[in-house]
Amino acid sequence: MKLAKIALTFAVVAALLLLVAGPGTRLGLWDFRFGFLLMRWALFVGLAAAVVSVILLLIPKTRAGNGTLLVVAVLVSLGTAWLPYNGYRTARSLPFIHDITTDTVNPPPFVAILPLRADASNPPDYAGAETAKLQQEGYPDLQSLTLSGAPAQVLQKALKTVEDMGMEVVAVEPDEGRIEATATTFWFGFKDDVVIRVEPAGTGSKLDIRSKSRVGRSDVGANAARIRRFMDMLQS
Repeated sequence: MKLAKIALTFAVVAALLLLVAGPGTRLGLWDFRFGFLLMRWALFVGLAAAVVSVILLLIPKTRAGNGTLLVVAVLVSLGTAWLPYNGYRTARSLPFIHDITTDTVNPPPFVAILPLRADASNPPDYAGAETAKLQQEGYPDLQSLTLSGAPAQVLQKALKTVEDMGMEVVAVEPDEGRIEATATTFWFGFKDDVVIRVEPAGTGSKLDIRSKSRVGRSDVGANAARIRRFMDMLQS
């Protein structure tokens, strides 16, 4: 019984490490790097608890009277370990970049948001050709959007879409066809900045959007997912 309780305790500890990693970062209790470290610990502790629990289940003497406890320990520890493992696996499968735009040749620049990025570890300027190449390889579907409406009409619809997505609007410049906003991620509270540019194109408009993380070398696909969601909502 004692060994089974120890295994379950480690499984619960792993789950708690995972549960506090994001909210603690969001609340400013620690740096995001420490939050990632907690997730790594959750992975290793969870795996260790799962291995020990399975071994105890295979031993008749320790399994007797402890089967339910050990099964719970296995499920909790494996479930806990799976989440950070899946995150790391996803990160490795995606481009190691954090600045995504539908126009890699002439990306929309940040203007009003610049003061908000003063302390950001990622500079506001577009990284250049290497980032563009990686994006085109990883997210070839992200392209400028051509719409039939007039620029003013498209800009208003884009603004409503930004608001519907829960982003904080920083600036709206109708004369320049620009919207700037900040998105905050749910779990870690990361700040990603967004700029939208609407230009005349024939009888309609061309819309470009850019989303860039303030911290972190990889965004694990978050910025691309945000752009896709924006474009889907805009056209729905």
